[in-house]
Amino acid sequence: MKKTLLTLLQLLVTGALLYWVFHDPAVRIAMAVAIRDADYRWILGAIAAYIVVEFAAVVRWQILLKVQGINLSTARISGLFIIGMFYNQFLPGGTGGDIVKTYLLWKETPGKKPGALLAVLFDRMVGLIALIIITGVLILLRYGWLTRETAAQLDSNPLHNPRFYVLVVLAVFGAAVLFVTTTFIVSGFNLLHKLPHRFPGREKLLEISAAYHLYARHWRATTAAFSASLVCHLGTFATFLCVAYAFRAAVAPVDFFAIMPIERTISSLPISFAGVGTREFILQVMLFNLCAVPPAVARMIGLTGFTVILLCCLPGGIVYFFYRPSGATGHVKMREMKQEFATLEHEISEQEE
Repeated sequence: MKKTLLTLLQLLVTGALLYWVFHDPAVRIAMAVAIRDADYRWILGAIAAYIVVEFAAVVRWQILLKVQGINLSTARISGLFIIGMFYNQFLPGGTGGDIVKTYLLWKETPGKKPGALLAVLFDRMVGLIALIIITGVLILLRYGWLTRETAAQLDSNPLHNPRFYVLVVLAVFGAAVLFVTTTFIVSGFNLLHKLPHRFPGREKLLEISAAYHLYARHWRATTAAFSASLVCHLGTFATFLCVAYAFRAAVAPVDFFAIMPIERTISSLPISFAGVGTREFILQVMLFNLCAVPPAVARMIGLTGFTVILLCCLPGGIVYFFYRPSGATGHVKMREMKQEFATLEHEISEQEE
């Protein structure tokens, strides 16, 4: 019931934000002009940049799977990965794709289910750690510029002030650092067995602990996966930068890259469906106040950047339609996948106790 209510709330917020994006006739006219005058060669560059992101993510996942002794062909792993990318974009919550690709991977490697699950979990963790580092470095280097006095300071509404979003991201950044540090210390000193059985998130902490212990022993592979994560995040920033240049936004790469972790962090929060509307609002506030990018252009950067990502993820739906894993007779309902996922998580936590 809670998930259903959250999904309904996200859809309502998404609808309201889309109304905000398109309701102003003057902005719609300016957006049409931006589309007419766009340099679409940069859109091709954006697509190429996001293909690099997908390639780096496939390499990262393949590295993590090999640590678990799972050695599938690159074509098979790529197919499973783009299926996951497709469902991450088109299912609420942003993790449905992980469940789908993990379930299909289990059918390929039925004897290594725990390893497949831990590889997916650590894939998320190493991506989070890379984003924390990139965000920290970019905000530290450009903090004065990101929080400088702008015309928005005269507006009493904090939602129109870039400084407000910098502080929000720093709060999320601090929470993420605390989470990673705490889980690392707790798992490193084997303190998890002292937690009460009813402690919230105990099973997930046990999974994270198991992943830490394994991947710490394979530090070379972990370092390579971390490097691939850096490529993924910077490639995503480059995707949106190419879109910005397609709409002739006069913004320096270093300034745009300093804004992107703020947009990426806030649009990934469960505010709207897939960040639709939230992304455009944040980019307008940041780009207009800090880089003098017209509001219509800022909104088009968000919409078009997201469209590029969707286009690059769409092949996953086609692959899933034709995909028939070993040992499976047909497609399985998401509810059944989630049940098996939860059952295996519980088994792993019991083994770690």
